[in-house]
Amino acid sequence: MNWTEVSIKTTTEAVEAISNILMEERCGGVMIEDPKDFLFQKKNELDWDYVEEEVFNKSGQDGVLIKTYIPEERNVLELIETVKARIALLPSFGLDIGEGSVSLSNVNESDWANEWKKYYKPTKIGKKIVVKPSWEDYEKQEGDLVIELDPGMAFGTGTHETTSMCIRELENYVDETKTVFDIGCGSGILAIAAAQLGAKEVVAGDLDEVAVKVSKENCEINHVSDKVVVKHGSLFEVVDSKADVIVANIIADIIKILAKDVSKFLKDDGVFISSGIILAKIDEVCQALEENGFEIVKVERLGEWSAIVSKLK
Repeated sequence: MNWTEVSIKTTTEAVEAISNILMEERCGGVMIEDPKDFLFQKKNELDWDYVEEEVFNKSGQDGVLIKTYIPEERNVLELIETVKARIALLPSFGLDIGEGSVSLSNVNESDWANEWKKYYKPTKIGKKIVVKPSWEDYEKQEGDLVIELDPGMAFGTGTHETTSMCIRELENYVDETKTVFDIGCGSGILAIAAAQLGAKEVVAGDLDEVAVKVSKENCEINHVSDKVVVKHGSLFEVVDSKADVIVANIIADIIKILAKDVSKFLKDDGVFISSGIILAKIDEVCQALEENGFEIVKVERLGEWSAIVSKLK
């Protein structure tokens, strides 16, 4: 089968929003080349030494490159016009999309598969969680909790800073007594991590049917389907209980909206972990949370991104 490779040149700020657009339009997964991420990680002991040398050679380029792959049976031109139109609307939401250009090229199936594998290796995140693709071997160390997750299905493989920070905070707050809600579950990685960390119950939700399907499949692969319930729709519309921990890895503007309702679904001593927040919008999100009855516990920063941990006052 032939595939069309779609490359979008943009900014770090717009990565999450454009990735979500591609997922909602049922594209075949997202790969992100952000020189700022690589340069930042290279300065720290976070084990990015597995990245191909050619990736580092691109570190001088300007902007971020987002790639996705579309099978030949889809109407590519119609899809791309839709994607372009949606990207063009992002500045009206306060996002800098930079160049915002979209280019196309053809690849065959074997090239497509190898392209993903080149960028995705086992990665340890935090103290316990290890994310690995199915084709890679990993020698499990004492205390490791391994999540098997392949890219090319739905956004969220664990290697992006926003997902990494969420997983690290879940390690801090989840145990066998906790119920966890995952808002906008994507690939299901955060819900799976919560289950692996021992949560007694996890409810995950997403507005996208593809994300729901993929999350359910990933839960089965990782043997946590008995703990994780994945639902289609706005999570707050499909649950009628409260959680000890709510996690949302989305974008800053959506988190500001969620801040108005999260408290209704959080226990009195519960924790709200939010991420997908660019550094420039930390103050805006903190203000929205505080205005809706939250106390800021921690602001975590990694690369160009941040995560905010808050509790009800």
